[in-house]
Amino acid sequence: MKINYISVSVIPSDRANSIQVMKVCQAIAQAGQHVTLLTPAMQPETPAWELLARHYGLRTQFDIQFLPLQKIWNRHDFSWKAVLKARSLGADLIYARSVTPAVLGLLLKIPVILEMHQLPSGTFGPLWYRLFLLLPGQKRLVPITIALKLALENKFQPVLPESQVLVASSGVDLDRFNDLPDPETARSLLKLPSGWTVVCSGHLYAGRGMELIAELAERMPEVNFLWVGGTSQDVNTWRTRISATGLKNMNLTGFIPNRELPLYQAAADALLIPYNRRFTNSGGENISNVSSPMKIFEYMAAGRVILSSDLPVLREVLNEANAILCPPEDVEAWEQALRQLQADPHKGQLLASQARRDVERYSWVERCRLILTGFMEGAQ
Repeated sequence: MKINYISVSVIPSDRANSIQVMKVCQAIAQAGQHVTLLTPAMQPETPAWELLARHYGLRTQFDIQFLPLQKIWNRHDFSWKAVLKARSLGADLIYARSVTPAVLGLLLKIPVILEMHQLPSGTFGPLWYRLFLLLPGQKRLVPITIALKLALENKFQPVLPESQVLVASSGVDLDRFNDLPDPETARSLLKLPSGWTVVCSGHLYAGRGMELIAELAERMPEVNFLWVGGTSQDVNTWRTRISATGLKNMNLTGFIPNRELPLYQAAADALLIPYNRRFTNSGGENISNVSSPMKIFEYMAAGRVILSSDLPVLREVLNEANAILCPPEDVEAWEQALRQLQADPHKGQLLASQARRDVERYSWVERCRLILTGFMEGAQ
């Protein structure tokens, strides 16, 4: 089956949406389907596959077409060009991560899967989404969390029948986390300080918990704290703040290519998801009620104990059997949890082992098969 994935994400980029797009396209290819990613050409030269493979940690190649833009960037213009390109390529299915190309695909009577990561926003987002609900045609809605599915149903009518809706959390490349070294060996390979180490990976957007980690580092000088990722601007801002405090046990790596991420996560004795009650995406939008962070599944696959903020949407995956759940923004509770883990490493090992078993059902490939099952036959 010919699947055209349409995304407005910048390729290459270090943003989570860009990484997720590339992981999903790879999974579609690994599931035996022919996939072509249609994405805007944001650079004068087409990036080489070898560069993209290293940047995103990819192993299976798939087709990418970078579509030229007007001088003034316009998402709707790109969406229309991409859908027309999909039709010219003989697409059996359009897989969209934003609602505009999904609607345009239905108008051209092409089967559509729409993957949603947050509520429609902006002036026209809700209107486009209502059109998606109302238009006839073969379609499937894929919210990334149960919470997002319920929020969409509460806000928008009509509600699609259950046969057209499938919740699919984020995923992980499980094979990239096989045969990881023990924490001390990983730290040696990465030339990180020896000793008990706490790692958090991801961006430093508002509400992601860097303030809490900095305070933990001040309270626990015997522990190494490492933040992996972030834009150069955010990282430099925090390096300046940390330097001013005199902290010696808190470091930030800056951006790390996705291919190298498992080794950094393996270097941890504990992996943290220290979100505030409210946290945002790259656009500054609050996603704390509907998010499915990729780091959850990477942490589970890495086989290290997870400490996470106890937020309802994160409990769709995490629980007391596979993680330690702490009150958001309560630094004393987080410090106590870390000290208990230091005193009782066996508890951490049990939680990490359960998380590793639980993550088996969250591979990108299995996720892809789940989304396409029952839809493929009708789309061919």
